[in-house]
Amino acid sequence: MLAAIALSSSHFVVASVIPHKPLRRSGEDPVFDEDFPDPSVLLDRDGTWYAFGTTSNGKQIQVAVGGNLYQGWALLDDVDALPDPGNWTTGRNTWAPDVHQTPNGTYVMYYSGEVAADSRHHCIGAAVSDKAMGPYVASDEPFACDLDAGGAIDASGFEDADGKQYVLYKVDGNSVGHGGSCGNTNEPIVPTPIMLQEVDPDDGMTKIGDPVTVLDRTDDDGPLVEAPNMLRSEDGLYILFFSSGCYLESSYNVNYATSDSVKGPFERAARPMIRTGDFSLQAPGGATAVHVDDGFGISFHANCPQGRCMVKVDID
Repeated sequence: MLAAIALSSSHFVVASVIPHKPLRRSGEDPVFDEDFPDPSVLLDRDGTWYAFGTTSNGKQIQVAVGGNLYQGWALLDDVDALPDPGNWTTGRNTWAPDVHQTPNGTYVMYYSGEVAADSRHHCIGAAVSDKAMGPYVASDEPFACDLDAGGAIDASGFEDADGKQYVLYKVDGNSVGHGGSCGNTNEPIVPTPIMLQEVDPDDGMTKIGDPVTVLDRTDDDGPLVEAPNMLRSEDGLYILFFSSGCYLESSYNVNYATSDSVKGPFERAARPMIRTGDFSLQAPGGATAVHVDDGFGISFHANCPQGRCMVKVDID
């Protein structure tokens, strides 16, 4: 289920203080009872809320609109935001879209495309549009694609207070793992680092320098860390949301770490923010953080009868 959680900026002080309690469930019905995996959310400059989801419901990239972060979501049945994910992809199984608006008013979408040359792997693509809901036009080449390391997935954009733009993504090392949970708990275990790549703010795609590693898996994470997303508090604290465990299992979670620098080092929280059993959720993960009024909100997904769906969760 994709959930929305409101977070006061006062909670973002050190890595141990974002509370998983007290949280209250504000309704038993899903906010969005469709299969809508790996969602990201965007508050457009005209006040419209958009959500973008992984391939399902006959679309490469699904689009939904909402009244606000927490309610009123509806799938746009006649919209596929990325009908052609690029010749380097198979044109199937396009994952984890993330959309940001550039200073010149265009929109850039980062996504994970299934690689035509080796469909065991995904790589990061980038596409542009003059409208938030698309259609987006994909670049001819992937943005990040080291197949020897396993490819790359789960890209998300981040704009720092100084105007610098970054893209976070996961090196998908478990796709070249040696078996076990999500393919990567049998020795030798393969790294799944989360990378931070600076980009030109004018287009969101031209790389500046080399990527840096900001986090990697530990034994406590099981097979992987993935689904990175970053937010900066008004006090200058960087909050890196990520998931660990395996999305096919109850070990999957919404986790986070904090730092006073965009490049880390990041201090992990003492426990995941949301995990299986909280609010009766199963395998929650893939959080996206956004500013909401004078605080913050996150969206994420978890198991539901339709696949991966939304619920509404508030913080007290």
